[in-house]
Amino acid sequence: MTQPPPVWLLDVDGVVNVARPGWGGPPRRSLVWADSEAAGYQVRWAPPLTDRIRALHRAGVVEVRWCTTWCPDAGELERLWGLPPLVRSLDADPMPRGSACWPLKLAAARAVLAAGRRLVWTDDEALPAAGPDRDALTAEGRALLIAPRPSRGLQPADLDRIAAFAAG
Repeated sequence: MTQPPPVWLLDVDGVVNVARPGWGGPPRRSLVWADSEAAGYQVRWAPPLTDRIRALHRAGVVEVRWCTTWCPDAGELERLWGLPPLVRSLDADPMPRGSACWPLKLAAARAVLAAGRRLVWTDDEALPAAGPDRDALTAEGRALLIAPRPSRGLQPADLDRIAAFAAG
């Protein structure tokens, strides 16, 4: 029996939505309406990044799940970036913001591992620092944690690492 692919918990702000995404071309921008907050937010991203996320998910290399304060409004991002409907790992109502959301994200990561799945977690802020929480997540090589620079987000080398982890 083949192993299911790793679950990729994907944050948005500071990971995909960033000031200077790079990727060899100009970023795209769009105003995204968040019904949950009755507000619009400017989003900037690198199309090659969202293309690669989509390709990895569709090919079954990883199972991408939202793990972001955008979860209540993730449908808007799915339409914007051409992603299929993805599982939302966070369902708090109202959704906590900033560091108040970090315990929910950590619980989502623990739940993935407790279900026997390998974990990829990309977040610019919420990943646990060195210590017991991080050690428990990364024990036995079952998790890949990537904290990109918030102004640059995920870069091609990060996606290469994710693909290599999923293959191994």
